[in-house]
Amino acid sequence: MKRELNFEIKKITAISLFFLFLLLFQTTQAQQNQIIEKFKTKVDVPKSANDLKKFLSYRSNNFPIVSAHRGGPMEGFPENCIATFENTLKHGFALLEIDPRYTKDSIIILMHDQTLDRTTNGHGKVSDYTYAEIQKLFLKDITGKVTTYKIPTLDEVLVWAKGKTILVIDEKDVPIEDRVNKIKQHNAQASALVIAYKPEDISLSYKLDKDIMMEIMMDKIEMADTFEKLNIPWSNVVAFVGHNPPISRNITDLIHKKNVKCIVGSSRNIDKEFIQGKIDQQKLSNGYHQLIHSGADIIEADLGIIAIESLNNISKKGVSNAK
Repeated sequence: MKRELNFEIKKITAISLFFLFLLLFQTTQAQQNQIIEKFKTKVDVPKSANDLKKFLSYRSNNFPIVSAHRGGPMEGFPENCIATFENTLKHGFALLEIDPRYTKDSIIILMHDQTLDRTTNGHGKVSDYTYAEIQKLFLKDITGKVTTYKIPTLDEVLVWAKGKTILVIDEKDVPIEDRVNKIKQHNAQASALVIAYKPEDISLSYKLDKDIMMEIMMDKIEMADTFEKLNIPWSNVVAFVGHNPPISRNITDLIHKKNVKCIVGSSRNIDKEFIQGKIDQQKLSNGYHQLIHSGADIIEADLGIIAIESLNNISKKGVSNAK
């Protein structure tokens, strides 16, 4: 009887320990999932043009944001590709910087280079191919491997992005007027902005649609003075302040006083050093943190997913864009 009782006690203990271990394991998994999801769940994606202006305005308690350069390409996921955009957003919220180019028959597709060779299995200039011919090609990933992914049009991406992210549309060979008109055509003022490099382009964009936001170049005080003279509201812009740290606090402080966010590029410095094997991932992550502490609010990164995960670890109290 005593032996049977001991056996039952041991059996109950073993079962209890099993369920305790299972509970702890599940808790750990849940915590890990919570960490992965936390950045995504606290972002309220803008639903209107005014929402976007508020979202991209500066507040001292804003959380840092990543702008994934060319959408965040990595092995298996080509640049300027919708599948890549979706993969990036699985890891957390990010702006997506994209590159538009015209085909021979005036369809705007996404393609960084003037030629097809580096990023597709095609050859020659983009402008020498019709859209129908472009659709026969496949995109390559960053290793040069041909994937099953096709080249998207700007129209397709503008439709896809609504409610998911914010597109930052670069120039390449597509003039400011054409990019603005595409955003207007799709009523995408809440989910897309244009990069404007010249004062005349800034003025034209604002004239065409006062609701469309712009990313403008502003790495010198003189450029801020030039913008002031255009008589365009600061709420219509975010400011790209440079690729090469250290970034001047004079310029970031001035821009912040205008309630405007500052964008800093990491593609030509720490991202490049990491890709070349000169620094490890910890130093890369530390580099992102240093950019934020030096006055950056948005980091335009080649390594979008690593940047997202690194910035997830920066805790800021009273996050104004949080749910």
